[in-house]
Amino acid sequence: MELPKVASLGEYIRQQRQQAKISLRQLAAQAGVSNPYLSQVERGLRKPSAEILNQIAKGLHISAQALYVQAGLIEDREPHSDVLAAIRADVTLTGRQRQVLIDIYESFRKENRADTAQPPQSAEHLGDDPVLPRDGITPDSKEG
Repeated sequence: MELPKVASLGEYIRQQRQQAKISLRQLAAQAGVSNPYLSQVERGLRKPSAEILNQIAKGLHISAQALYVQAGLIEDREPHSDVLAAIRADVTLTGRQRQVLIDIYESFRKENRADTAQPPQSAEHLGDDPVLPRDGITPDSKEG
């Protein structure tokens, strides 16, 4: 998972907050922390606990994992994904929209990883099913 390049966790939180168009006061209320504390976190004067990071992530509608990686609490072990980087870098999307796209994309990746872990199906089950048009009439059954 590629995260935008920022100098610090606080800068990353501020960037996410600004992209989500949430005031410092609103995020503090949503995260259950004081305005001065959140301001100090954004300025790099305080290092929040994992629990506080989780609350901030919920308030921003972003992945807590992204904040944990930025804070250095966990390592970023996912392979590089241009798709994730593009979604995160798109400033025209709201924080919530970015998170929904990321969740959908990650669910597809997880599903595909699970599929590759299972033994392959026989060739007769791999895409040989006809796709019916919406009207339910196949080319062979049309009258004419």
